[in-house]
Amino acid sequence: MNREPPPADPSQEAVIIVDKENNVTGAVPRWIMRRDRLIHRATYIVVSNSQQQILVQKRTMSKDIYPGLLEMASGGVVRQGETWMSSAQRELQEETGISDVTLKVHFDFYFEDKSNRVWGRIFSCTWDGALKFQKEEVEWGKFLNQKEIEAQMSTGKFTPDSVYLYKLCKKEGIIP
Repeated sequence: MNREPPPADPSQEAVIIVDKENNVTGAVPRWIMRRDRLIHRATYIVVSNSQQQILVQKRTMSKDIYPGLLEMASGGVVRQGETWMSSAQRELQEETGISDVTLKVHFDFYFEDKSNRVWGRIFSCTWDGALKFQKEEVEWGKFLNQKEIEAQMSTGKFTPDSVYLYKLCKKEGIIP
């Protein structure tokens, strides 16, 4: 089925498309990636503060996937021509205003549900400075402790990939 992107689609940006083994196969506009549920790359940046709380963000209702849900990582799709690191730095700065911070690279993982098929790379950083959220993507954000995050996750208010990411980060010691 070939159709035009919906008028509310925020971007025609080309995103990297990969296969099940995370090999690049090409690039397509974001709306085609979503429409055809193509496997793509995305960055996930876990931001914690010196009190070991994790930054949780509420996605705006205009997001093309998981609108209005909470997530425990900044990040997004890797655009054509970007590296994992440049994508992570761009997304972190756009969504939270955080820049000039050292990002620690952890590992890649595959996630799939009925809406999304993605190879993600986990990054983390510590930040105690000011935050400036991107109004188009982030309704609000705040630092929560693990108990608060787990309580919110039990209500179904988190994106499915955030729930998966949280479990991976706990298992791998990224979250103490």
